[in-house]
Amino acid sequence: MTVLTSHSTGEKFLFQKVLGARRLSNYWWATTLSLGSLSFFLAGLSSYIHTNLLLITDPTQLQFLPQGLVMGLYGLAGLLLSIYLWLTIIWDLGGGYNKFNRETGVVIIFRWGFPGKNRRIEINLCEHDIQSIRIKIKEGINPQRALYLRSKNRRDIPLTRVGQPITLRDLETSAAELAKFLEVPLEGL
Repeated sequence: MTVLTSHSTGEKFLFQKVLGARRLSNYWWATTLSLGSLSFFLAGLSSYIHTNLLLITDPTQLQFLPQGLVMGLYGLAGLLLSIYLWLTIIWDLGGGYNKFNRETGVVIIFRWGFPGKNRRIEINLCEHDIQSIRIKIKEGINPQRALYLRSKNRRDIPLTRVGQPITLRDLETSAAELAKFLEVPLEGL
């Protein structure tokens, strides 16, 4: 399964790992932004101190006001944003697991959040409190395909990762497998 990695032992236990911020695309953007913003910052600094700090080009010919200053500020803003991206990757925001145990009747939904007192986000439910598995599909400019666990108090708990849309085939397979395992209806098809 590509959406959620699941390993089932018999028919009593199901574990699904949920991918968080440690995706290849996040590594790509964090690296690209870090290198680009560092280059802009060093170009601005080079124009100020009149010493070339870059390997590829010579920004010492730039006037510090306004070009060097603007490049330095853009570089500083980019570096701050890249630090934020790297921290989300290090903290693995949104990563976690879904654990379904038929023996004990307990469902655990766990995700990592921002550091602090609420870093560990854990929802424990009794299996008999689960009403259904719901699929949400929204097409358009910003497509959304997600799988939710609907509890009897009508609260929808997301089970899939945030970000990249999941293929319809993977979403339907995952939803059907989970609904069959929990013996609950499937909504939203």
